[in-house]
Amino acid sequence: MRRIPLSRRSHIVGFQPLPTGITEHESALERDFVTKVSWENADVQITSQPVTIRFRDGAVSRRYTPDFLLHRSAAIDELIEVKYQADLRANHFRLAPAFAAAQAWASEHATVFRVVTEVEIRGPGLHNARRLLPLRSAPVDPCLADCAMSAVRELAAPTIAQLLARLPGDRPAALATLWRLIARGALRVDLTAAITLDTVILGT
Repeated sequence: MRRIPLSRRSHIVGFQPLPTGITEHESALERDFVTKVSWENADVQITSQPVTIRFRDGAVSRRYTPDFLLHRSAAIDELIEVKYQADLRANHFRLAPAFAAAQAWASEHATVFRVVTEVEIRGPGLHNARRLLPLRSAPVDPCLADCAMSAVRELAAPTIAQLLARLPGDRPAALATLWRLIARGALRVDLTAAITLDTVILGT
């Protein structure tokens, strides 16, 4: 069981069920990190608090537990610490020896250590991940899907609005189909920007 220490920040303790297993988080930023990484890497395995590293800080014996270990089938493993930038600045001297120990541990285990902040985690990409991740395995109307894919091949870089105009039936069902095709990767859009009716379909 993961032990959640008290801190000056509010904790949002919870679990995220993912296709590769259940991952625990202890803060809103950790939750958002798990959501974003899970969306960007469908096969990622995320282990919460995977290892406790013991090290010497001068004459003092200390230990440090990073937040996550990411394992992907086609990439090097990553040991991750999730921190707000304000915390990094306020606690730089205390955190630096722990991060150095994590770097050393990662080098010994063919892993990369990385500190991730809200700057990398939050933004349009996270908003899209929240919206699309639950739709990745949602059922798709096959007729509307075929019509959408055919329309994309016929039109030159259509917007979502233009694509909607080509689909039969009611607009909510058509829009739901497009969202699910985007979530599955069948329709490609710029996922680093907000998705609107003016979003361009980049291809299939």
